[in-house]
Order: sequence, then C-alpha cells, then structure tokens
Amino acid sequence: QVQLVESGGGLVHPGGSLRLSCDVTGFTAEHYVIGWFRQPPGKERKGVACISRGDMGDGSTWYEDSAKGRFTISGDSAKPTVYLQMNSVKVEDTAIYYCAIDIRGSSWTADAPYLVDYWGQGTQVTVSS
Repeated sequence: QVQLVESGGGLVHPGGSLRLSCDVTGFTAEHYVIGWFRQPPGKERKGVACISRGDMGDGSTWYEDSAKGRFTISGDSAKPTVYLQMNSVKVEDTAIYYCAIDIRGSSWTADAPYLVDYWGQGTQVTVSS
C-alpha cells in the first residue's frame, strides 16, 4: 500500500520561510514525477512544483510561476522523498499543501490533478501577520 505523509506545515509570517517534507512508503517504481499541489480556501487544487525521477527526466524540476525564485523542490533520488523549501512566503501562499506522485508525469505541466496516482493527506500552511 502506497502512503504519502506530509509534514512541516504551520503558521508563518509574511516574508518568512517554511520547509515541507513528504515521506513515501510502499512505492517502488523507478520512473515517476513527485511534487506538490496546493488548494487555497474555496479554490481549485493547483500544481506548485515537481521533480522527475528516472526516465521521466531524472532530477528535472517544474515550478508554477508564483513559486519561481521563492520555492525550491528537492529530494533524494534513491528514494521517493521530496521537500519543498518555501521562502519569502506571501499571504496568498496560504493553502493545504498536498504531496503527490504521478507515474505518467503530466499532472503538473498539464494542470491536471486528476491524473495524479497517489495523494498525501495534506498539510496546512497559513501565512499571516
């Protein structure tokens, strides 16, 4: 059984930093894309960042425009663990952040969360003064 468990969410002031982690168990594929979606209150779930593994473009990354230059996705290529370093956070970054795995690879670039194969339960990030 594949399980994705996020951690690291919480309350942060505007301009501050936060690091999200996603630990994955039960997943053994070598070629996949792993990353983060977020869902602000009352809005749709949207991709934030992802990183490719194996034949999907090993180590290549993608960022949503508002995350570029502020967020950094990273992980251990030997195992499906992923992190999201969030710097210079803004109030509009407030959302539930979900870790996700897509074994086909297009969920983020195609803005298609329905293509995700595995989801975590989410972690709340609140940016407020």
